[in-house]
Amino acid sequence: MYGRDPWGGPLEIHNADSATDDDRSRNLNDFDRAALSRPLDETQQSWLLGPGEQKKKKYVDLGCIIVSRKIFVWTVGLILAAGFIAGFVTLIVKTVPRHHKHPPPPDNYTIALQKALMFFNAQKSGKLPKHNNVSWRGNSCLNDGKADKSGAVLKDLVGGYYDAGDAIKFHFPKAFAMTMLSWSVIEYSAKYEAAGELNHVKDIIKWGTDYFLKTFNSSADTISQIVAQVGKGDTSAGPDDPNDHSCWMRPEDIDYERPVTECSSCSDLAAEMAAALASASIVFKDNKAYSKKLVHGAATLWKFARDQRGSYSAGGADAATFYNSSMYWDEFVWGGTWMYYATGNQSYLYLASHPKLAKHAGAFWGGPDYGVFSWDNKLTGAQVLLTRLRLFLSPGYPYEETLQTFHNQTSIVMCSYLPYFSSFNRTKGGLIQLNHGRPQPLQYVVNAAFLATLFSDYLDAADTPGWYCGPNFYSTDVLRKFAEKQINYILGDNPRKMSYLVGYGTHYPKQVHHRGASIPKNRVKYSCTGGIKWEKSKKANPNTIIGAMVAGPDRHDGFHDVRSNYNYTEPTIAGNAGLVAALVALSGDRTTKKIDKNTIFSAVPPMFPTPPPPPAPWKP
Repeated sequence: MYGRDPWGGPLEIHNADSATDDDRSRNLNDFDRAALSRPLDETQQSWLLGPGEQKKKKYVDLGCIIVSRKIFVWTVGLILAAGFIAGFVTLIVKTVPRHHKHPPPPDNYTIALQKALMFFNAQKSGKLPKHNNVSWRGNSCLNDGKADKSGAVLKDLVGGYYDAGDAIKFHFPKAFAMTMLSWSVIEYSAKYEAAGELNHVKDIIKWGTDYFLKTFNSSADTISQIVAQVGKGDTSAGPDDPNDHSCWMRPEDIDYERPVTECSSCSDLAAEMAAALASASIVFKDNKAYSKKLVHGAATLWKFARDQRGSYSAGGADAATFYNSSMYWDEFVWGGTWMYYATGNQSYLYLASHPKLAKHAGAFWGGPDYGVFSWDNKLTGAQVLLTRLRLFLSPGYPYEETLQTFHNQTSIVMCSYLPYFSSFNRTKGGLIQLNHGRPQPLQYVVNAAFLATLFSDYLDAADTPGWYCGPNFYSTDVLRKFAEKQINYILGDNPRKMSYLVGYGTHYPKQVHHRGASIPKNRVKYSCTGGIKWEKSKKANPNTIIGAMVAGPDRHDGFHDVRSNYNYTEPTIAGNAGLVAALVALSGDRTTKKIDKNTIFSAVPPMFPTPPPPPAPWKP
């Protein structure tokens, strides 16, 4: 009988085998030792151990690597646990109510800025936009230019801004106001945006520039006349000759004739209007069609200003009583600088920096009003603008000599603002007397505060910690403190604790010299003389003209809140423009919101030829 050896060999069994049991046991043991002397494959192990007795693998084959089973299990477990925890946390984050971090409250300068801009809404003439947000104002003077009997060529003069508490449109101070606003936007657009007022101030500027484009033939290259004024301010006129000063009426109710004043030799006015359009073209540079239109209009006005010399207020003009121009040379420096920045044409820079022009403009005269920046004297503002050019672009020859002089003179003007020097007196309350004690001081103070803050920001941007006044070195912080002290005085930090910005704080002028604000909107049309009772009223104005900066206190810090005294209580758009510029310069975080160094140079070509590219690397 033959059996099969389960280990792979034949096994012969004889039934008649006479071997003893002991012998068979020894033979089997020999077989066991022989079997164990060679390894078993997995199949053989499974036969031997059976299904319930298989060995667990100590390693896991992942194809590219073999890892320990224990490490594999722990790794998979940790991954699954981490995924579970991450999902749980995500679920909690999405379901729990979120608490957004609120931005810090606006500082006092930002609050005042938002109010000061509202004054321009109250001064708008023509058909008002729906979002004007001054409830007591409406459409007014919709026939300006159309009903003129003086023979004026331009018949559509609707729009623009009223100058002050009356309804006259004086173009000379208005153009300065628009230039100031544009300058402040060019330098501090990030601060306007942070205050939520960038679109608002741009709308204000555009309302003014749209109107200026109507005051001359803006599509022509050459013109022979421009409009200087709409309305009449002759205070000697009797009841038979009603005008914007002899009458006390709401602009919406005006029914008398409003004459148009034109001029054919008015270099000061034309150059200032050119500056207004040129600076605005930089503000609206992203609107290429409109910006180009503004640049063309500015070039036309500039050519007119240079070709037909003269002063707009000469010859007994009505404007001479209110906004008399002392010269036009400073407008040539000021306007030429803005024309250069708007176009990049170096012929404008050559003119603006010419030593003879600087001499005519009073750069070397000195005098009590030297360094006082205003709607009449633009020299100091032009010097600051050209100092900017020297600090950041250094154009060199042939401009360096005059630019260095302007830089030095700007430094001297900044020194004169400091209390350590005696160029200007101060009231006991600390208000600098830039107009030497004459009435209506605040319009000059705010311009100086703007220039001081701006110049300090220029130096900071140029990594210059300060400047010299003689042998003494002063840090830029000193200029900023000067500006803050002056603006704080206007906002209420003065002996009377009076805010001279209407609507700011709780104690501010209530009888503002302003026709529209002083007459109630009650569906009653008051005649030229019928409204005088509101001028003489001892009560507060029925309409609060938010954001109006009044003329200001006297040299003794005194103030009379009397409607009939315009030297104390009348606001102007030129004054408010300077206030807006100073407030935005001081507002916000100085460390994060700085001046925009480059936008003003967007049209300026490189000062020096671009160097050629380096040669290609040598190859053997």
